[in-house]
Amino acid sequence: MNKEAIPTSRTSPQMPLRVGLVVPHIFMQRAMVGSVIFSPAELALNLTTGLHELGADVTLFTPGPVDAPVRTITADLSYFEEELAGRGDSYTDLLKKHPFTFITLARQVQAELIARAYDMANRGELDIIHIYTNEEELALPFAALCRRPVVFTHHDPFNFLVKYKNVLPKYARLNWISLSYAQRAGMPADTNWVANIYHGLPAAALHPAARPTAAYIAFLGRIIEPKGLHLAIAAVRAYNASTTQPLKLKIAGKHYAGHAKDTYWQQRIAPQLHGDDIEFVGFVGAAGKQEFLANARALLVPSLFAEPFGMVSIEALACGTPVIALDSGALPEVIKDAKTGYVVPKAYDGGGQLDEAATAQALAAAIGRIDAIDRHACRADFEARFTAARMCREHLTLYEQLTLLPDRP
Repeated sequence: MNKEAIPTSRTSPQMPLRVGLVVPHIFMQRAMVGSVIFSPAELALNLTTGLHELGADVTLFTPGPVDAPVRTITADLSYFEEELAGRGDSYTDLLKKHPFTFITLARQVQAELIARAYDMANRGELDIIHIYTNEEELALPFAALCRRPVVFTHHDPFNFLVKYKNVLPKYARLNWISLSYAQRAGMPADTNWVANIYHGLPAAALHPAARPTAAYIAFLGRIIEPKGLHLAIAAVRAYNASTTQPLKLKIAGKHYAGHAKDTYWQQRIAPQLHGDDIEFVGFVGAAGKQEFLANARALLVPSLFAEPFGMVSIEALACGTPVIALDSGALPEVIKDAKTGYVVPKAYDGGGQLDEAATAQALAAAIGRIDAIDRHACRADFEARFTAARMCREHLTLYEQLTLLPDRP
């Protein structure tokens, strides 16, 4: 079909903008959303709903069915499901036991969804394509074949994995949205950043407690070494050693003790779970997250890697709970130091290595000052900067700007 035979984009600004939102990560399906820690799924669903409410005509591309108020196009999961049934595994079991098989099947699903979205755009059925999750590796080289604008969001640091470091800079001239200005540090200086859009949550999804107990410090997230849980444990114990009113550290999240290569839980965390000062509560869903965060004295975010954003921080702020975080990646952008929490500089020894003891002491000192933070200010900052409504408006404005560009021949 030649270009003249392809219907043009919107013939007038009054026509609804037709957005193809592609979320090809295999976790993006009803069977898994809510049972795994995967913030991009929740964000994508909130973005879909918000765009729909703003009047956009959204087509959502996902591996399996999800609950969304728009047309959803799903992939063929039959081969995946046959493999799981034959082994008697769940998706997460297969990922742990046979990662190569899992990744191979997931890439097939990814390719199917991306090809379908690009084809619909070329047929004039969509005005813009947004590749939304960090499965966009296959989408990069083929974006040149799509005649409508394509924009990319990446949810990890751009240099987090070897494949990212190798592939993403090759396509720096595509249309990129950053999650934070700190996230941009991992891409070339001439990257084509079309927007910086912070994540957001529905204003009513989480809320402050009327009378928070504030009797403990919270840690929420994946229990992997880059998230720094061992520093949170050391910090709370250092604080408790200096006060007559000790606090408990409550840990919510998932560990990966079942993965042969991950010894962090067994070696650094499990041996610390003794006494009354540390409690592992396990994975908490949406309902449990509300109570867990809203009643905490503070949330500790001792991340050691360059956080591209830090969703748990805005979840805490939505609950009126202050955040104490290390100065990693985007966390200083999200947390207003001494207003919605504290940003603590990491300490290093003379050889340039992280001084864990000194860093934990600095976190402990921040815990001692946390009552100076106004919980009402935390919620107010969330409402001003981190709502889903703001996130959706900024995306829609960007889409409209990009669709004003001429179609690619």
